[in-house]
Amino acid sequence: MGFLKQDAPVLDYEEWSKGTRAEKIRPMARHWAEVGFGTPMVLHLFYLVKILAYVLVAWLIVIGTDGIDGLTRVKDWYAEPIVLQKVVLFTMLFEVVGLGCGFGPLNNRFVPPMGSILYWLRPGTIRLPPWPGRVPLTKGDTRTRLDALLYGALVAALVVALFSGGTGPMPELGSSIGVLPMWQIWTILGLLAVLGLRDKVIFLAARGEVYGAFTVAFLFAGRSGLDMILAAKLVCAGIWLGAATSKLNKHFPFVISTMMSNNPVLRPRWIKRRFFESFPDDLRPGRPSRFLAHFSTAVEGLVPLVLFFSHGGWPTAVAATLMLCFHFGILSSIPMGVPLEWNIFMMFSVLALFVGHDKVGLGDMTTPLPLLLFAVIAGTVVLGNLFPRKISFLPGMRYYAGNWDTTLWCVKPSAAAKIENGIVSIASMPQAQMERFYGSPETAEMYLYMGYAFRSFNSHGRAMFSLAHRAMAGHDEDEYVLIDGERICSTAIGWNFGDGHLHNEQLIAALQRRCDFEPGEVRVVLIDAQPIHRRHQEYRLVDAATGEFERGHVRVADMVTRQPWDDTTPVHLNERARRRGDGRAGRAGWS
Repeated sequence: MGFLKQDAPVLDYEEWSKGTRAEKIRPMARHWAEVGFGTPMVLHLFYLVKILAYVLVAWLIVIGTDGIDGLTRVKDWYAEPIVLQKVVLFTMLFEVVGLGCGFGPLNNRFVPPMGSILYWLRPGTIRLPPWPGRVPLTKGDTRTRLDALLYGALVAALVVALFSGGTGPMPELGSSIGVLPMWQIWTILGLLAVLGLRDKVIFLAARGEVYGAFTVAFLFAGRSGLDMILAAKLVCAGIWLGAATSKLNKHFPFVISTMMSNNPVLRPRWIKRRFFESFPDDLRPGRPSRFLAHFSTAVEGLVPLVLFFSHGGWPTAVAATLMLCFHFGILSSIPMGVPLEWNIFMMFSVLALFVGHDKVGLGDMTTPLPLLLFAVIAGTVVLGNLFPRKISFLPGMRYYAGNWDTTLWCVKPSAAAKIENGIVSIASMPQAQMERFYGSPETAEMYLYMGYAFRSFNSHGRAMFSLAHRAMAGHDEDEYVLIDGERICSTAIGWNFGDGHLHNEQLIAALQRRCDFEPGEVRVVLIDAQPIHRRHQEYRLVDAATGEFERGHVRVADMVTRQPWDDTTPVHLNERARRRGDGRAGRAGWS
């Protein structure tokens, strides 16, 4: 890993390019196992500067609040309730304009390094309403001037709140400043809700399941503020416990081994190799990966309970230290998708809520509303794990659990050209971006396969590339370029963060209406996450022009025992497909 130069695989391109897809993935997987993506150190420093900028701007906003004095007198004001509110709303603003999760080259964004605000202030771009057939005034998939205005209003409302003062003393919390005016909180939540019903992408990009939930907690401030602090603690607990529950699966060790390979702090290759069963031939997660997966899940699931119920003293101090180390561990690995500021925020929350207000607990509750909010969060997590196709992995708290909805798009060059010309977008198609970024089609192809290696290191990647053969059956596979749905999503709607719900049939249909693909031009593999009570993952194969033509499932046990380059995962058709015998189950058009 160089400072300015990417650590690329060393291979003979002419020889390598003659291999099958599986044969070309193999050397890339081995390279990833001991180097990661090979990102130049300067790029990691770029992300570090972004983190520092986030902290500095938040800091300046806080000390600009009437009643808060002293840039370095943090101990005097870090637990003020208005400080928590402003940090939450600033982070929501940071995310919803596109500077947070999903920013930059580590999320396959090269030029420009962000989307979000560049798309959502622009009429004519694609929007994806969550329930267009059920919620009035949300039909359609084209952003209007009204949508752009609503998004601009949300950004403006967040900025206004950040520069507002408090409403007065709250003696119960030891605060002379108080909280933000309630009308500002209602305005932000109202705009976020309306925008979310018009376009689920904006709600998810604002990280509504985190910062939206905290903002709901702010509604419980009342006269004392105790219910607000309690509700905010319960939101934190819901996030930790929900994420830990979602990691009780066979997939999470694969996330650990992949993340450790890409860790810029663990530089020696011999350490990275240890996270695999037997480098270079057996690249399943090794014992250290399995141990770290189980240990970190235990920390995330058990330590927050101590933090919530201890109310001060050494138990709170130890629990807070463990949670700070937990989030710093994630942060220091600079994970793909780069949820960096979220980890900083969670570290701040540990201090501001559980240390600064360690005495506040269930006994201080004056209304059941905090418990109701926790019940909604917990219920969403339960439903998200039982019915992952219905609920995004963000409110379902399944991020970084390795258990995601994913898609793989098999796209002919003619279809890629139609997408370039048929949609209103900011960024080019991924292949064109990579060619410009890396300087040649050959180098871009190599890094495309590095992306395949990354996807195949996750357990579902084995099934994804196995199903690609079925998706392209009856066609010449050499005519297609395989593109991760994340990259299509990045180009088409301006934001992506590992959520397959954003590039499923709804986006396929929106692109078909604009691009009029011919049958066979675009074939898509869609794999649902594993329901927590089942041992398989369901899949669908879709032709953009004619609709779904096959569905079935793959067993988790078959995926986790295979190597990253193995594209022979057994496939099980559903009963209808088996009876018909032609593999075209559930065929339907887009009308």
